[in-house]
Amino acid sequence: MSLPAAFLNAVERLIPRERRFDDPLSTLAFGTDASFYRLIPQLVLRVESEREVVELLRLAHAERVAVTFRAAGTSLSGQAISDSVLIVLGDNWNGREIRAGGAQIRLQPGVIGASANAVLAPLQRKIGPDPASINAAKIGGIVANNSSGMCCGTAQNSYQTLAGLRLVLADGTVVDSEDAGSIAAFRKSHAALLEQLAELGRQTRANSALADRIRHKYRLKNTTGLSLNALVDYDEPLDILNHLMVGSEGTLGFISAVTYDTVPDYPHKASALIVFPDVANCCRAVPVLRQQPVSAVELLDRRSLRSVENMQGMPEWVRALSDGACALLIESRAASQSLLHEQIAQIMASIAGFPVEKQVDFSEDPAVYNQLWKIRKDTFPAVGAVRRTGTTVIIEDVTFPVEQLAEGVNRLLELFDRHGYREAIIFGHALEGNLHFVFTQGFDSEAEKARYEAFMRDVAQLVAVEFGGALKAEHGTGRNMAPFVELEWGAEAYQLMWKIKRLLDPRGILNPDVVLSADPEIHLKNLKPLPAADAIVDKCIECGFCEPVCPSRGLTLTPRQRIVIWRDIQAKKRAGIDTTELERAYRYHGLDTCAATGLCAQRCPVGINTGDLVRQLRAAGAGHAGTARWLAGHFATVLKGTRLTLAAADSARKLLGAPRLAALSAGLRQLSGERLPQWTAAMPQPVRLQLPATAQPSDQPRVVYLAACVSRAMGPAAGDAEQVPLLDKTRALLEKAGFAVVFPDNLDNLCCGQPFASKGYPEQAEAKRRELLDALLAASRGGLDPVYCDTSPCTLRLVQDLADTRLKLFDPVKFIREHLLDRLEFVPQHEPVAVHVTCSTQHLGEAQGLIDIVSRCTTQVVVPEGIHCCGFAGDKGFNRPELNAHALRSLKDAVQQCGEGISTSRTCEIGLSHHAGIDYHGLVYLVDRVTRTKAPRPSA
Repeated sequence: MSLPAAFLNAVERLIPRERRFDDPLSTLAFGTDASFYRLIPQLVLRVESEREVVELLRLAHAERVAVTFRAAGTSLSGQAISDSVLIVLGDNWNGREIRAGGAQIRLQPGVIGASANAVLAPLQRKIGPDPASINAAKIGGIVANNSSGMCCGTAQNSYQTLAGLRLVLADGTVVDSEDAGSIAAFRKSHAALLEQLAELGRQTRANSALADRIRHKYRLKNTTGLSLNALVDYDEPLDILNHLMVGSEGTLGFISAVTYDTVPDYPHKASALIVFPDVANCCRAVPVLRQQPVSAVELLDRRSLRSVENMQGMPEWVRALSDGACALLIESRAASQSLLHEQIAQIMASIAGFPVEKQVDFSEDPAVYNQLWKIRKDTFPAVGAVRRTGTTVIIEDVTFPVEQLAEGVNRLLELFDRHGYREAIIFGHALEGNLHFVFTQGFDSEAEKARYEAFMRDVAQLVAVEFGGALKAEHGTGRNMAPFVELEWGAEAYQLMWKIKRLLDPRGILNPDVVLSADPEIHLKNLKPLPAADAIVDKCIECGFCEPVCPSRGLTLTPRQRIVIWRDIQAKKRAGIDTTELERAYRYHGLDTCAATGLCAQRCPVGINTGDLVRQLRAAGAGHAGTARWLAGHFATVLKGTRLTLAAADSARKLLGAPRLAALSAGLRQLSGERLPQWTAAMPQPVRLQLPATAQPSDQPRVVYLAACVSRAMGPAAGDAEQVPLLDKTRALLEKAGFAVVFPDNLDNLCCGQPFASKGYPEQAEAKRRELLDALLAASRGGLDPVYCDTSPCTLRLVQDLADTRLKLFDPVKFIREHLLDRLEFVPQHEPVAVHVTCSTQHLGEAQGLIDIVSRCTTQVVVPEGIHCCGFAGDKGFNRPELNAHALRSLKDAVQQCGEGISTSRTCEIGLSHHAGIDYHGLVYLVDRVTRTKAPRPSA
């Protein structure tokens, strides 16, 4: 059914065009969340204020238009999708306020969970919920789903740690439980609603059988249905309302802000892995451990251990475990190390009588406990990585009473075998009896759908009826379990939920068919296709974990959305459907505005680098291989031309002045159809390259200095306080530290190949890379001398898949960290310095190393939050400046107290300087400024 004209007309007046999406590409991109459902919205609206939400809900309420709210879209049960209007949070929902020294924190719904914890960390506090998706999930979704996690349990979830709520009801009314004026106005305007809530509470508490059932159900982790415990835990109707909102999945209102009571974040921790010979002994140990000072106890069955046993870094002994083995991963945390040791002794004594097949003792060593947790965290992606293309990965989470956990596990294993899910694994939060089970499922045939339906009905009967457990413990009911809510709760409680829904959403406009549905087969409809698209991305499960680090998120597409669209294009082509228009739109949204830096791979559970797909597609469309070959063969000429171009631009600046040149450049770019690059005041001046003569033999240690092509062409900007080119500054620093600096022969012809790779010419890129590696091998005397590369993206390209182990290649961070710190004396400055960790520095594993070095140089280090990639991406900052501007839209405010920024890529620094309003330099400038040669130690 199409949207009413009156609604659309009003929305056009309310929401600017750039935040309204109804084109086929955008609506398809937003038609997926992390679940196995797909609904294509008719209209997507990006909202930036509470006022907009209020007006939209008033319009939707008046016109009976269904709306769904979406934060990060990491929901696993289909609660963040819509075939009507999808309301998506924009940038301006990121407010946070620490209160009472960290005892409380007020958060807007767009704050990522991990970001909330980052601001609380210095106070040794954190929010209670700790979902596995915390690096991507936003507070709005965490509260709306009552998400929990490994350490959270039932005591520290959003329901239990809620201190205040600001919400917007279906009719557009705002009420803030922490604002006396708002409460007074609401009591007056909605007295009838509050009285009805109070009456529902009184009736429920008076019905002892129902009240006891509700209390009994919530002794377990439980997110099935609406939060009926609000009716027995509270008698004040506003408290009831607030706690009904927790876990309501957007079906009762919009959460505009939440205040949490925070929980301790103890600094000392240790983990152990205890492998028991069978499920029974493993599960019998859980109630014992519940009485001990443990923060987490994770169960892993033999199948889950087997799924990761061949992964890189896994201990050899995992493969040798018996078929019936079952493990517990145990963590304990404490405020002091001595208390931690006491707790460990107490924990181990409590389970000393249990038979053990294998044991990794408690360790405080991060290398040890991180490896143990890697076993646990890699189980889900391990199943995803082996699934057949076209199938999906389904992760369910149920709760058994802890005292019946062993029987529950074994009965689930029987169901897997009965329904043919041989790959299925079980793991979970054992302290709460909360088990996740993961299996692969195809929906491409009626037989497969019937198999899934039969399996889920058996699971529902087993968990909810036979064991009296919960069908959803922390992932939310969504569409997935909506048909089974009555089975779990019984008719009386189920009808009570419907009364609440109709009271707060009388016209049924809020996220229909989620949590409660009149359709008994809603869980079998709108199933998401995952067609083959390309081997690079076919393992994608569309979880959305990649999205927070993508620079084009909010401008065009995210990595998840790029994959969604490409899958659809390939499926349509196979079906004979014309994809010309979709591919034309995809060229800009999918390819041209992708930075292709691969940060998405670091967040992806199965390691997918969407940038690899983009480069491959660029290569397929690249039609100038001959030109690329000529450029590769005449690279010194290319660099000379680059310097001449920069010199011409600098002459124009001197003649016209920077403001006029910037305006002229913008005009010419527009007239050229955005083919001409954009000039800014941060544009570099040309380098006048004069390499020194070959270093004379000496007793000094040698270092081969690879000055990247950008360092050989691009000097400082005209307005920069630093006017010494990077090449000269680096050489001076290396010599200050006592190194003899050597340059490769024929340097101006050398290139790592990155410019060719990013443009879709892999053959020419690899030829240049090979040529450079050969030159470095010769310059380093067969690998005897270290090689210093002054630009981190070039270093990354050279070391990736490097087969020649003789070469010792260093980016600036690693070389300074390993070779210069002991040779230089640091006198830190007090002026604050901003740090941008480039994508390549992150891939090289040197992010913390960079921050640590800058911390030696200044007493005030500023790392802007939420900027993971600057989006300059080689020459994208010149040719697609909107990507760079979008990625750095929050930079200026974040670094306004700084006088300088530091990075390790000259091109990134151009965009950073332009958008920050301060000059960004290579790391060596700062290190050189605050160091002097360390005086030799006096001989004894």
